[in-house]
Amino acid sequence: MGNWNQEELKKALQLYAVTDRHWLNGRRLADDVERALRGGATFIQLREKDDMKLEHDAFLKEAAEIKALCRRYKVPFVIDDDVDLALEIGADGVHVGQSDMETGLVRSRLGKDRIIGVSTQTVEEALLAESRGADYLGVGAVFPTGSKADASEVSMDALRAICKAVSIPVVAIGGITEENVMELAGSGIVGISVISAIFSKEDVEGAARALKSRTIRMLGLSGD
Repeated sequence: MGNWNQEELKKALQLYAVTDRHWLNGRRLADDVERALRGGATFIQLREKDDMKLEHDAFLKEAAEIKALCRRYKVPFVIDDDVDLALEIGADGVHVGQSDMETGLVRSRLGKDRIIGVSTQTVEEALLAESRGADYLGVGAVFPTGSKADASEVSMDALRAICKAVSIPVVAIGGITEENVMELAGSGIVGISVISAIFSKEDVEGAARALKSRTIRMLGLSGD
């Protein structure tokens, strides 16, 4: 896991922000990422949807700029799915879904020092991902979400069962907002992963700050 041991990674997963170019409205993605970091985002995933992908060189430049921001704010920076890009720019790792590259193969490509996150929905998927080298899991969708049209929901019981079954940190994903985040209290998660709850807001920094505050309360922590 490179610069992060498991306790450091657990803390870094409290407010996990995933980028989405759809919400920019003329702004630069790197600027919105910095606003989220100023507001308290503790982890950044660069995610490019197929319908809005940049040309490779432009994406590489953008990724390098966001990586530099994350270094400055001392938070992990991972790439969604693209192992080759993560290696090319020296990202801290990648996050993969069930339909992406298999976790063990990702680990063999990245080596032991980079972070691997895996999206899971069942205890079986979670245990397999952990055994193949995942460092953390993203479990969801815990609420209805418009960010991933094909996302099916995971019950609170299933979320608790996954958290109990694995020894690696778990973050909840899918449809989480400032209004519903408290419903996740007691589930066993170490944090939340969000897209629109931060990046769809006009005040990205303020949205991140408010969501971080409520997430800390939800986790039963006294400070960040």
